[in-house]
Amino acid sequence: MTYLGEVVSSAFSIIFFIAVIAALGYLVGGIHIKGVSLGTAGVLLVALIFGVVASYVPSFEIGGSTISLYNDALAGNFKLVSQIGTAFFVTSIGLIAGPKFFRTFNKKSISYILMGIIVIVAGALAAVLLLVVDPDLSAEMAAGILTGALTSTPGLSAAQESAAESGVAEITAGYGIAYVFGVLGVVLFVQIIPKLLRVNVEKERESFQAANVISVKPITRKLTKLDPFGAFAFFLAIFLGCLIGSIKIPGINFSLGTSGGTLISGLIVGHFGHLFGIDCRINKETLQFFRELGLVLFLIGAGVPGGVSFMENIALKYFLYGVILTLVPMIVGFIVAKYIFKLSIFNNLGSITGGMTSTPALDALIRAAGTDEVSSAYAATYPIALVSVVLAAKIIVMVF
Repeated sequence: MTYLGEVVSSAFSIIFFIAVIAALGYLVGGIHIKGVSLGTAGVLLVALIFGVVASYVPSFEIGGSTISLYNDALAGNFKLVSQIGTAFFVTSIGLIAGPKFFRTFNKKSISYILMGIIVIVAGALAAVLLLVVDPDLSAEMAAGILTGALTSTPGLSAAQESAAESGVAEITAGYGIAYVFGVLGVVLFVQIIPKLLRVNVEKERESFQAANVISVKPITRKLTKLDPFGAFAFFLAIFLGCLIGSIKIPGINFSLGTSGGTLISGLIVGHFGHLFGIDCRINKETLQFFRELGLVLFLIGAGVPGGVSFMENIALKYFLYGVILTLVPMIVGFIVAKYIFKLSIFNNLGSITGGMTSTPALDALIRAAGTDEVSSAYAATYPIALVSVVLAAKIIVMVF
């Protein structure tokens, strides 16, 4: 038993956990129920379950060796994994959308920007209504639930900064309670809505792609290719994104963070395709790989701590509030996009994933739509939604 304990103790590392959760997650995500599946978000479900188990059994012993499933060191590792995953995924989205994004920035883009505001405002108003209806609900808990429902870490940080020290724990708890449905709810929404509306996906895809045909002028000058895979351009975009994301807006102490910064840098690098004579073009297959890898790392890194936090703070009433604050913004956003902005179903749902700041939902939509072009609606909506949720979280804590 001593030998077995030593072997297991050595094997149970962060790399081991990532591999096991990812493998099981893909198995779960591959299960289809009436045409709906979690896809890569199955990794999140397994990660959440792992976190739940770890909250009950953080460690155990085999042959005198202590095996840790979750501790402070592993929590730090999972956070790093999440950050790397976010950078990889969002940078890939920016680079994929970049060549066409700025060339298609027209009147519809204003609709996407407004969608980012409308979705967040709908969620914030729903949170305020809950505060009015439930006198026992504190502003701190409401802000935490809202940011969890919108899966917004910047929003969480903003709420914590605005709260008194005694209210920070409530905000964190609310975020943890709402986060689970905040992720899975949006993933399911973008798949279920087309089926409820009986959308002909193939026909919609054809018309969507036809409407988004953009002639990208080829680069005629001679460029130096530093590597065959485009790794230089990819990591350059991440480097620039980290710099952009660290710039704070005076007054509200807000920055775009890694996700917002890398999205913008990816769009810029993807748009120009070169830098000082260096070829920055990356083939689509490479970007799709980085996108998938990034998403998996993000889901694992965020899911395991999310599962732990969920079990530490679970309360049925607050969980239901989280469901409400996830569904209301999506439903309001969908109706506005469909009947007022007249967006196509894919642009509609793409803007909702951006408005909800939901990385996993975008991946689910890409799979459901069968085209990467939906990333443009996400990219146009995401930045303003990011700013809006930060402001909304601050206002709820400070005013109510």
